Amino acid sequence: MMQLPGLIDPHVHLREPGAIHKEDYDSGTSAALAGGVTLVLAMPNTKPPIFDAQTLDLALDSAKAKARCDYAQFLGAGPDNSDWASHPSLPGRSAGLKMYLDSTFGQLRLDDMSLWMPHFQQWPKSLPIVAHSESRSMAAAILFAAIYERPVHIAHISLKEEVLLIKAAKERGIHVTCEVCPHHLFLTKDDIPAISHGHPGRGEVRPRLATQVDVDALWANLDVIDCFATDHAPHTIAEKDSDNPPPGFPGLETILPLLLTAVDAGRLTLDDVLTRMVTNPRRIFNLPEQPETWVEVDENAAYEIKASESFTRCGWTPFEGWKVKGRVRKVVLRGQTAFEDGKIVVDAGYGKNIRG
Repeated sequence: MMQLPGLIDPHVHLREPGAIHKEDYDSGTSAALAGGVTLVLAMPNTKPPIFDAQTLDLALDSAKAKARCDYAQFLGAGPDNSDWASHPSLPGRSAGLKMYLDSTFGQLRLDDMSLWMPHFQQWPKSLPIVAHSESRSMAAAILFAAIYERPVHIAHISLKEEVLLIKAAKERGIHVTCEVCPHHLFLTKDDIPAISHGHPGRGEVRPRLATQVDVDALWANLDVIDCFATDHAPHTIAEKDSDNPPPGFPGLETILPLLLTAVDAGRLTLDDVLTRMVTNPRRIFNLPEQPETWVEVDENAAYEIKASESFTRCGWTPFEGWKVKGRVRKVVLRGQTAFEDGKIVVDAGYGKNIRG
C-alpha cells in the first residue's frame, strides 16, 4: 500500500447552480474523493455564471451544505464586472479569476481584447488569473502577462505549438504557467471512434482531441507543464448522444489511475505526478496545506475503468474499459476518514472552503 498526499485539481466543473442533473457539489466532491482528490477549484461558467458577490454566495452556500472534500470557487471575468477595486473583499473569497478568451456565451463573453485590459489591471496580483485560451488567444494572454507584469495560468493546453510557445515564454522570464488534462495526454482524435460507440458527440471536448504529433510534444516537454488537471466537465450520456452534444469529459475518478499506470510503464515518475498535483497547484493558486490529509493507494491493484462504478452523476467515461493499475483504497481528510473501500464515509458539508 502506498501513501500519497491529498491531490489538488484546479480545474473542475461542478455544474451548480443550474445543471445539477449533470453534477452538483455533493456528487462532484464524492467523485473527487474516490479519485484521491481532496481539494477542487470550481469553474464559474454555471447558470447563472459566478461573477459577483450574489452569485458567488449562491455557489458557496451550496458548497457549504453539500461538499465532501475541500473547495474554492472561481469568479468569472465578464465585460461588465472588471471594477474589482470597488469590491476589494470579493477576489479574496474566490479561487481566482477565470477568463474565457475563446468562444463562450452570456455574461462571461469577452468579445475583444479591450475587455481583457481592466481585468488584468485591477485583479490582485496575489491571486491567479486562469485563461481558457487556445493558440492565438493563448499567445495574446501571454503578451498580457508580460505587459501587466502579472502571473497567468493557461488552462488545458493540447497542441505542440502551445507547449512550445509557453516554453519560450518561460525562458524569457514571463510569468506563465500551464496545465494539461489526461485526455490530452492519453487520447488523440484517432481515438474518437472507439470513445464514441457510434455516437460522435462522446468525442466532443474543448480543446478538441489533437494529433499524435501534438500528444508526443506534450510528453516530450513535460518539464514545461506545471499541473495535471482534469477539466472535469460532466454531461449526461443522453446529452452527449443528442443532435447538439455539449463538449466535455468527466475525469475526477480516472486521473490518478491513468497517471499511476503511466508511472508503472515508466513514462512518468511518482514525483512527476505529485509535483503537478500537489506542489505546483498549491504554489500557483496560493492554497493552504491540508493537515492530517493523505490517500492510501494499492499500487498493485489492476482493474478496468467502469463508469458504472463511479460517483459522478454523468454516468460515462471516455476511458471505459481501459486497463489501469493503482486503486484508491482510503482517503483521510483533515484527520477524518472520508473515503474507504469504495464508499464515501464523510457527511455532506464536511468539505471546507479554503478561502472562507
